[in-house]
Amino acid sequence: MNLPTNIQTDTQTDKQITPLKTNLIDGKTIADNLRATIKLDTTRLSFKPGLAVILVGDDPASSVYVSHKIKACEEVGFYSHLIRLNIQITQDDLLTEIAALNHNAAIHGILVQMPLPKHINSQTVIAAINPNKDVDGFHVSNAGALMTGFPRLVPCTPLGVMALLEAAQVQLQGAHAVVVGASNIVGKPQALLLQTAGATVTICNSKTRDLTAHLRMADIVVVAVGKPNFIVGSQLKPGVVVIDVGINRQDNGRLCGDVDTASCMGIASAITPVPGGVGPMTIALLLSNTLKAATH
Repeated sequence: MNLPTNIQTDTQTDKQITPLKTNLIDGKTIADNLRATIKLDTTRLSFKPGLAVILVGDDPASSVYVSHKIKACEEVGFYSHLIRLNIQITQDDLLTEIAALNHNAAIHGILVQMPLPKHINSQTVIAAINPNKDVDGFHVSNAGALMTGFPRLVPCTPLGVMALLEAAQVQLQGAHAVVVGASNIVGKPQALLLQTAGATVTICNSKTRDLTAHLRMADIVVVAVGKPNFIVGSQLKPGVVVIDVGINRQDNGRLCGDVDTASCMGIASAITPVPGGVGPMTIALLLSNTLKAATH
């Protein structure tokens, strides 16, 4: 990739800054290596770890995500069980399906693909999953375990981010990390994981005043807001490590992240591409969580 040849200026000091070499963190390769390890570990078991995936309705994006998860299970030697349910299913009937899976000894992990139809309460559904089979890590029991410093099953995407940072040999102890986005699925658990690793963490949300001021103090930035190209390079400190969790489809059909990658080249020391960064890690860590649930 061609790096910018222009010289940037630090507006606070009026000093010229030579563009940095920005390394792309290859999530696909890191995920492939993790999946190979999981496959090897699975061959040593006397049984197949089992993952059940419940898909309500026929949303195209959800169907694609689910197919990727089922395929990944097959590739590492897991038993996968896909349950397709009509979009009109009642909440009680869905809970009955989950109860049956909770008691199924061949199923070690249960995943309900989100989002669910509006007539179904997602939190009620998550609460119905046996915490020991909650491979998404969304159950309040698993969230509480993470918060108190004794993590069990941790949400896959934040866990994948930590694996990327480790693979890229990013120093976390003493670093200032800024997490943009405060969801229960990514932002909050991400902040907790970074804090546990020794980073000083700032978590920003939609009400944050002067987001750029926070970003310019960050050694590590993790962005998960679901807005295309929301963060640009001029908001960042030279040398920052940027992890882009977002994945958005533009009008031209191309995928992009929550960070404008092109504008960060020459400023960030490392950045995850979209696609090919965090995305592959999420599925790899889902497999890892399923294996953990099956063997602990």
